[in-house]
Amino acid sequence: MEKVSTAIDFGGGKEVRFERIGVAGVITLTRPEKLNALSHAMIKAIDRALRDWEADDAVLVVIIKAEGRAFCAGGDLRQIYESRETPLVDYFADEYRLNAYIESYRKPYVALIDGLVMGGGVGVAFHGSHRVMTENAVFGMPECGIGFFPDVGATHLLSDLADNFGIYLGLTATRIRQGDALWSGLATHAIKSDDLEPLYDMLAETGEMDGATRYFLTLARRETNRETIAKIDSWFGAATLPETLDRIELAAMTDEFAAEILAMLRKMSPTSLFVAFRSLSAGQTLSMAECMKMEYRICNRMLHGQDLYEGARTAIIDKGDKPRWRPQRIEDVEEADIDSYFAEPAGGDLVL
Repeated sequence: MEKVSTAIDFGGGKEVRFERIGVAGVITLTRPEKLNALSHAMIKAIDRALRDWEADDAVLVVIIKAEGRAFCAGGDLRQIYESRETPLVDYFADEYRLNAYIESYRKPYVALIDGLVMGGGVGVAFHGSHRVMTENAVFGMPECGIGFFPDVGATHLLSDLADNFGIYLGLTATRIRQGDALWSGLATHAIKSDDLEPLYDMLAETGEMDGATRYFLTLARRETNRETIAKIDSWFGAATLPETLDRIELAAMTDEFAAEILAMLRKMSPTSLFVAFRSLSAGQTLSMAECMKMEYRICNRMLHGQDLYEGARTAIIDKGDKPRWRPQRIEDVEEADIDSYFAEPAGGDLVL
């Protein structure tokens, strides 16, 4: 069909575009030079658009997509690092409220993912009703490698995955593709990138996601084989992080995959690993809203700590430099110190 577009200004400047096309409200992330990293202005603008469209009977479906080779590589790490003297608590509070709102959105919310999606990008894509991934899509949660933890609702999203696959993804920062995402439940649909445009056209015309996808669904074979999944389930099914590491260390004596995982974990922030393991484990019995409040508590503590900014420094300032975590070794982390990350912050809990 010929797409008649009506642009709408919900804020966000040149970083995000909002349009009404047919029966669809369309969000397009337009910051490709920054891999569509989410700024605070983008987060607030998306929230305003969603609230407007939820109340508009003429909007039957919301579509979120992106320009460039990445859907969204996460939050704006440089902005976070440069604000280390005045931590961006409000940024994360608004982001977490948006994540929770998307999860409870009352209309079909369709994310069209055709490139890299990590961190904050996961938060605006994977809590909606439909997560469509092409063969070009790559999913990852790299936070433990930068001194943070899997947030933006990952404690709800990853903890739901079978075979302890979510805990594995959250701790190791392993990236997965279309097949693993579909079979684990992270993605709801797999299509070919060439079919994105016709799917988009049909959605804008009809607003009927289930009917539209019948024309474009493709078979995506899982990239991780059953034997490897069984290993992941065994190793990451332990009750504690130390026990998890013991299992992997034992297996690494004869198993190359275990040795690779152990090497990855040894590069992560020790504090992040402990916090991530506990929060992902807790998420198995918490609602999305409860997870967001827990994540806000952890985030507050980390924003006033050291490892996040140290991880950001080595990622964007002194690239290639080895981060100096505090503590540096996993063996030196005290469980009592981890308790403080789950305590109510001085400013109070997140209000959704």
